[in-house]
Amino acid sequence: MSRDEKKKVLFVIGMEQKLERFIKEETNVNPENVLILQTYQPVVSHPFDDLMRDIIIAVYQDHVEEIVVVATNDYQKNTGDILNKIYKNKELQDKIQTFDYLFKNCMPEFPEGTVSLWLQGGKTLKDSVQKTVNIIRNHPLLPSNVKVKELYIDQRNEKLSEIV
Repeated sequence: MSRDEKKKVLFVIGMEQKLERFIKEETNVNPENVLILQTYQPVVSHPFDDLMRDIIIAVYQDHVEEIVVVATNDYQKNTGDILNKIYKNKELQDKIQTFDYLFKNCMPEFPEGTVSLWLQGGKTLKDSVQKTVNIIRNHPLLPSNVKVKELYIDQRNEKLSEIV
C-alpha cells in the first residue's frame, strides 16, 4: 500500500485489539499523520449522528485529507442475540411499540422504519461499511477534496485485504 507520507489520514476503526498498531505498521502512512477514531462499530448510522460529527470535526481541526473506514474479518455481526434480549424485556416492549410507531409515522429522519432494523444496521459488516463510506463521501459538510475509502483487514494472517 503506497501513500503520500505527508497526508493526514483518519482511520475509523472498531474496538478490535491490536488494530491501531497494525494500521500504523502496515499502511505506510507516517505515524505522526495517522489519526485513529475508535468506536464500538465503524458505522455511521445517520448523516448527522455523533460519529459523523466527530469525523467532520477531525477533518477541519486536523486538516485530514483522507478517511479510511476499517473493517476486520474477525468481527461477527451478531445482533440477533442482542435483539432477543431487548425484545424479551417486558419493560421495553411498550416502548418499542411506541418507537416503531414513531419511526413509521412521525419521524422521517429514521428511515429504517423499526427499532429492530435500526439496531441491526446493515445485513453484514461489509454492507454497513459501504453505507458508511457513502454517507461520509456525500455529506454536505465534508470538503470535496477529502478522499473516503474502505479498508478490510484479515486479522487471522494480519494482512490488508482490500482498499476500495
